[in-house]
Amino acid sequence: MNTLKTTLLLTLLTVLFIFIGNLLGGNSGMIFALVFAALLNLTAYWFSDKIVLKMYRAQAVTEAEAPRLVGVVRRGAQSAGLPMPKVYIIPGATPNAFATGRNPQHAAVAATEGILQILNEDELEGVMAHELTHVKNRDTLISSVVATIAGAISMLANMAMWAGMFGGGRDRERGNGLGLLVMAVVAPLAAVLIQTAISRAREFMADEGGARISRKPLALASALRKLHSANLRIPMQANPSTAHLFIVSPLSGGSMLSLFSTHPPVEQRVARLQELAQRV
Repeated sequence: MNTLKTTLLLTLLTVLFIFIGNLLGGNSGMIFALVFAALLNLTAYWFSDKIVLKMYRAQAVTEAEAPRLVGVVRRGAQSAGLPMPKVYIIPGATPNAFATGRNPQHAAVAATEGILQILNEDELEGVMAHELTHVKNRDTLISSVVATIAGAISMLANMAMWAGMFGGGRDRERGNGLGLLVMAVVAPLAAVLIQTAISRAREFMADEGGARISRKPLALASALRKLHSANLRIPMQANPSTAHLFIVSPLSGGSMLSLFSTHPPVEQRVARLQELAQRV
């Protein structure tokens, strides 16, 4: 169901992208939109992992330097049938983790110092299995594509706004300036809503996959509770554009509407894992 939901939402996002490009510039607008998206996707595909790891000052570690973490990742990768990813530790007390990389052969998992302090072995296995599921499902690639298209929609919407204000676009002769202005507001909002919905669907999939890889759904549920609580107490100074990567949102949720959250409510995630535990 979550896979179908992702496919439908990606299709909707692409249709929105092409529609606003067509509205702004006809066939040439659509071609521009597609070429621009392709270039941005290629860049994100190759370099996003290096950028995000550097952003959080992540340090690569070996099994000799971090035997517990690397050992857990190694066992999880073997269970999932994946190549061993590179393992990184992020300095900081806020407990969290993420996976990145353009494909399973070039993947990396990163955990903060804080997560190693508050989780027991079973909980850590559940968290790393969740991240390895993201690698297996190529969620980093999917999120990069989605973020790129959403960003391009915002750029085209900005162009539509100026075209609507000062004249331009395919329908300028028919007085469609108001339509362009409306689209300039509606399109970015719709793109963000679709982007966050896709992110939430992928998190549910990673929870289920992590539970099956580790065979410890209740341990993953316990870890999610701990991480959610700790991140409310000591939120990470995280870039909002990378929030979707983490296993729990690193941003303070008090001022955010759940509609725009990149993560499902922890209560829903825990409830699904508890249901899964009864079936596994």
